[in-house]
Amino acid sequence: MASVPSPFQTHIPLPSLSDEAPLKDEAQLSEVPVHIVTHASQLPAEFLHPTPEKQFVIGFDCEGVDLCRHGTLCIMQLAFPDAIYLVDAIQGGEMLMKACKPALESSYITKVIHDCKRDSEALYFQFGIKLNNVMDTQIAYSLIEEQEGQLRSPDDYISFVGLLADPRYCGISYLEKEEVRVLLRQDPKFWTYRPLSELMVRAAADDVRFLLYIYHKMTAKLSPRTLWYLAVRGALYCRCFCVNDNDYADWPSLPPIPDSIRTDDQALEEEILSVLNVPPGKMGCVIGRRGATILSIKESCNAEILIGGAKGPPDKVFIIGPVKQVRKAEAMLRGRMLDIY
Repeated sequence: MASVPSPFQTHIPLPSLSDEAPLKDEAQLSEVPVHIVTHASQLPAEFLHPTPEKQFVIGFDCEGVDLCRHGTLCIMQLAFPDAIYLVDAIQGGEMLMKACKPALESSYITKVIHDCKRDSEALYFQFGIKLNNVMDTQIAYSLIEEQEGQLRSPDDYISFVGLLADPRYCGISYLEKEEVRVLLRQDPKFWTYRPLSELMVRAAADDVRFLLYIYHKMTAKLSPRTLWYLAVRGALYCRCFCVNDNDYADWPSLPPIPDSIRTDDQALEEEILSVLNVPPGKMGCVIGRRGATILSIKESCNAEILIGGAKGPPDKVFIIGPVKQVRKAEAMLRGRMLDIY
């Protein structure tokens, strides 16, 4: 814990006794301090020095300017049950971020995050950190829907605001998120200014303070089999935009199949990440008018197909899913590339 009392406070939801009861105002909230961290000594020792004897879960997020390999990571938020830490990557610099590297790469600390792809990309290219052992709530939401027999369209990803609004997980509105989005559109350098304003601290804390509560809600719904798929898919999402020349050989290995589900009657399908190169200047033809081509391929394959887009990496398509479905998507995309010429 930080030795200096924090002038900032927020509320973290307490575990609910009911799996379905929505979060109600402040009644189920515990007040905790929000610490602004500029030096590693201000962070908990168990975070800086992870051990197998003390495994735990934290809420996690990053804020920055155009967050990706080429942008600027400004703040990294860590939500513990008794405090929130805003790691100031601007004032603390590379020394502070490197001190966090063992924890972010550790398999002993579970990082709960909503949509890890760009955060992971920024950490990898700006600080050499390979984000590992994440529980991505965006992926978890889709898996729970599938587990419960719900159908969704290929591009139907739950937003964080939408997740918070779902009564099964929080059932609250997050109106201030839109206020911050407006400010970011008006001034993209919003997260670079120092000292951090009260609004900046509150907005950064709001993005992580509900994550541990959501984590407990979601894990209570997930079967052991789906939990394994969630861990594997999270690992693949962490590395997908971090494409390198050695086919990710330096990244942590994917989570192994637990013995408890090896004897399941249903065969487990290995999940993989495939990266396809697109001829320069031809990505628009692959995507199609208003995304029609790529959407039709997604609808034909049970696989996620991701494009680097304006943030990059350019001229690459990332496919994540079961091996057979990924190979099917590859064949369809390569066929589309042949049609280009």
